[in-house]
Amino acid sequence: MRVFVAGATGRVAEQLIKQLIERGHTVRAGARKTDKVIQLVGVEPVEMDLHSTPEELASIIQGSDVVYFTAGSRGKDLLQTDAFGAVKLMQAAEMTGVSRFIMLSSIFATEPEKWLDPHLAKITDYNIAKFFSDQWLMNQTRLDYTIVQPGNLVEATSGSGKIAVGVSHSQPNSIPNVAQVLAEVLAFPNTVGKIIQMSDGETPIREALENL
Repeated sequence: MRVFVAGATGRVAEQLIKQLIERGHTVRAGARKTDKVIQLVGVEPVEMDLHSTPEELASIIQGSDVVYFTAGSRGKDLLQTDAFGAVKLMQAAEMTGVSRFIMLSSIFATEPEKWLDPHLAKITDYNIAKFFSDQWLMNQTRLDYTIVQPGNLVEATSGSGKIAVGVSHSQPNSIPNVAQVLAEVLAFPNTVGKIIQMSDGETPIREALENL
């Protein structure tokens, strides 16, 4: 597939791009600083600013088969980037006829009653931004979405390839495992219209996705 990744210089995005290339996809990697995009055969860096209009974003993602939103401001620009930037990219996808949209979100972002979890108490503003964008994706678009909601991200050189889904509280997630889940959902039509609340675990990723 022709895949567009928004926020391509992020920690998860870089691992995701590697996973997508390994699976034979081509990637257009959207970022403000294209010189920071990982250099691999099959990856085309594309200048992208989420402060742009939906029309401007549409011209950038035109021709893609699927769009990933993995961008994040790390708390510096939550409204413009994490919330409204995501919404504008959804609008751009609908303008250009890109139906498949995969969102990297945050565990329980759609369930405010769980934000008192001690692991989430410090990121309430981030979860509010993700609540807004996730709800818009589910209720204000006709996109074939999948929302991946991991708990706290952990740096790792490689992932275990095993996860838990439907978790009851925030637990650690190695970045390679999250990236693999994001890449693998393309092969599983049953993930359309689903929220995947995940952590590292004991079930092989493909098996976990197959049984959603």
